[in-house]
Amino acid sequence: MHWTDANTTMTHTALTYNIAFFIFPGFQIQDLSGPLAAFEVAGASYKRLVVSITGGLIKSSCGLEVMTTAISPADYDTLIIAGGNVPADLSELLAVAKQLAPVLRQDIRRIASVCTGAFILAAAGRLDGRKATTHWKYTAQLQQLFPRVKVDGDRIYTRDRGVWTSAGVSAGIDMALAMIEEDLGTEASKTAAQMLVVYYRRPGGQSQFSALADMEPQSERIRNVLAHIRHHLTDALTVETLASVACLSPRQFGRIFRAETGCTPAKAVERIRTEVARQKLEQGNDPVEIIARQVGYADPERMRRAFIRVTGLPPQSIRRMAANEGSH
Repeated sequence: MHWTDANTTMTHTALTYNIAFFIFPGFQIQDLSGPLAAFEVAGASYKRLVVSITGGLIKSSCGLEVMTTAISPADYDTLIIAGGNVPADLSELLAVAKQLAPVLRQDIRRIASVCTGAFILAAAGRLDGRKATTHWKYTAQLQQLFPRVKVDGDRIYTRDRGVWTSAGVSAGIDMALAMIEEDLGTEASKTAAQMLVVYYRRPGGQSQFSALADMEPQSERIRNVLAHIRHHLTDALTVETLASVACLSPRQFGRIFRAETGCTPAKAVERIRTEVARQKLEQGNDPVEIIARQVGYADPERMRRAFIRVTGLPPQSIRRMAANEGSH
């Protein structure tokens, strides 16, 4: 395997890419199996190897054991580190990072992590000064422990100067598909996605969260209310209107809605409007002013304030990140 790096543009002179998946005791099995399956269905262009510090059988967090080869400074094109449980005492993970550090210093074209594998990369110093993501549950802890890392917890995956990081489980598949597209082109990546029966393709800058999925109400009537919000974004969507959709009094509706979704009706409307607006910003070219009207905001400033409350970023930053992701 040979490559040259000039302004992050890679020129490959071989047809086979050596992909190594690093695991450790207590790793999350889906963090391995998801990306591994993506490269498997991509075909003969990828030689796949599962490695660990010691080699031999490595037990996952669910108890399933996977046979591995001892990692060495081999000719890896890509090294992907699986995630696992993050204990209160990080000594074991830090020890893994220390053992892995010599390999991470080798001339590897792509180094990546899935979910909490980012902690290992950070502990080994490979994320210093770089943008990185992990599962949303652990972003604050990652940032606190490793202040030199530019943690972004609201992205599916990031890539920064040859180092890729992704959120949990399914996001590892999205990252793998993006790598396949980089190596083999759009059609190969699309075919792999079809074989895996997953969407092609979620951009790395897409939020880890889905407002509708995150709320998950139990009753049909509250689900109907959320669907009504989604399809009537430009309406006033007052509590009285939504209560009538649920066939409840406003007082009953407010109490039941909060109990089932964990938020007030007004907050749910804001989250859904912001999510739809974010999709439009990432996937289209309409001006912010038009998108604001399309999702029910009276003016762009109100949408900007809602974006900062919900995502922590203004709409212009969301669009800029999506454009930067698409340019890679």
